[in-house]
Amino acid sequence: MAVVLSPTLFAQEENTPKESDVQAKRYALFEKRLNNVALIGSFTISGKEDQAPKPERYEIKSVRKLEEGDIWLINARIKYGDKDAQLPLPLEVKWAGMTPVISLDKTTIPGMGTFSAHVIIEEDKYAGTWTHGEVGGALFGRIEKLSSESDAP
Repeated sequence: MAVVLSPTLFAQEENTPKESDVQAKRYALFEKRLNNVALIGSFTISGKEDQAPKPERYEIKSVRKLEEGDIWLINARIKYGDKDAQLPLPLEVKWAGMTPVISLDKTTIPGMGTFSAHVIIEEDKYAGTWTHGEVGGALFGRIEKLSSESDAP
């Protein structure tokens, strides 16, 4: 039995981007899209579909990849109810191709409670699900660059 190897097969392998190059591109694009931005949108509450979505706003000052696994440090300003805090949050980011998915899995945010969420970032939009205790729902909106500190409400 003879095996014939095609030179074009090897040429295709050489032209395919390396996983490390793809990963570097993902990381750079994620940082560019989420440094100094506001996520401005709405959230819904499951079981209360008859109510209009409520407004939400999160500000992200910076994001950077940590050395351990898929963890990113996201420095965010979170307003929830009567609480307003700026916190460094180590959060998991997974990838669906070039699309990042930020995940919290029963993550305690100091002074605010325990949350789960899975949020997809696509260009200048975000969408996902959230849970806080027995309550949960969906969230969605747009991502806007902040031009300066004066953009904060």
